[in-house]
Amino acid sequence: MIRTRIKFCGFTRPGDVRLAVELGVDALGFIFVPQSPRRLEMNQLDGLRAAVPPLVDVVALFMDIGGSRVAEVVRALRPTLLQFHGSENDAFCRSFGLPFIKTLPMGEGAEDPLSARKRYPSASAFLLDGHGPGQMGGRGERFDWNRIPALARPVFLAGGLTPSTVGQAIRAARPYAVDVSSGIESAPGLKDGEKMQQFVEEARRADRSNFE
Repeated sequence: MIRTRIKFCGFTRPGDVRLAVELGVDALGFIFVPQSPRRLEMNQLDGLRAAVPPLVDVVALFMDIGGSRVAEVVRALRPTLLQFHGSENDAFCRSFGLPFIKTLPMGEGAEDPLSARKRYPSASAFLLDGHGPGQMGGRGERFDWNRIPALARPVFLAGGLTPSTVGQAIRAARPYAVDVSSGIESAPGLKDGEKMQQFVEEARRADRSNFE
């Protein structure tokens, strides 16, 4: 059976991190975008990082932030992956010595993802989200899951995912991974344990149905 990887994003509380790990989530996203309601301050990082055991990926998310700030977060958080949501170029994204995911917007006015892919030859994966160019993700904006092209890299699917839609998304698009933030929350940055568990269960159910 092919197993769809699961990334939960936008953590602000260590307890939510520990529950996600117990549920078998593969990657945890931490946001460092000043305008995001899920943004983190440096004094929060020790407690959050300590809640992550080995073999679970820690992803630091940025959007058009200076290199010195990215480097500061890398030193403090010790992420295993970086994720860039803005207009950062390939050279900037790879300059921190860590593998990176590049987000490609799929909303109105977005560039053809095949053209965008060519500008990021160093990307380890691409995340497709439903927002438009220059906008933040994490707003639950869905796009047509049948529009996903072959990008020659693992594809993370985001935008409009909830416990009730993730199964449909996996069956339609068969992505490498699904990425959710607002769809498992009671409020921005506050994860809902029941929704988290339901999301994982529905993703695994979809994996089994694809295998059958």
